[in-house]
Amino acid sequence: MMLIGIDDELGPQLYKTDPAGYYSGFKACAVGVKQTEANSFFEKKMKKKPNWTQDETIQMGIRCLSTVLSIDFKPSEVEVGIVTTDLPTFRSLKESEIDAHLVAIAEKD
Repeated sequence: MMLIGIDDELGPQLYKTDPAGYYSGFKACAVGVKQTEANSFFEKKMKKKPNWTQDETIQMGIRCLSTVLSIDFKPSEVEVGIVTTDLPTFRSLKESEIDAHLVAIAEKD
């Protein structure tokens, strides 16, 4: 399970816990069948650039899924949820917003 929150002093926080109760803090992480490959992808990207903008974070998540699963997504095939320090409530991106990120990813590649 992953837990996210915003600490007043430290900013955004991400924790991953396992069924035994062990937990760790991360800047980026994945859970699921391909979590090892996804976490390796994130580690490599974080070494190159440790701080991302909101758009870069969203695009990196989509790019990670696309790379690890070997899928080119359409806007209707992926869901993205965000929480920001400016707007600390969860919201899902609309398909048009996801499409804009997919276009940005395609332009970078």
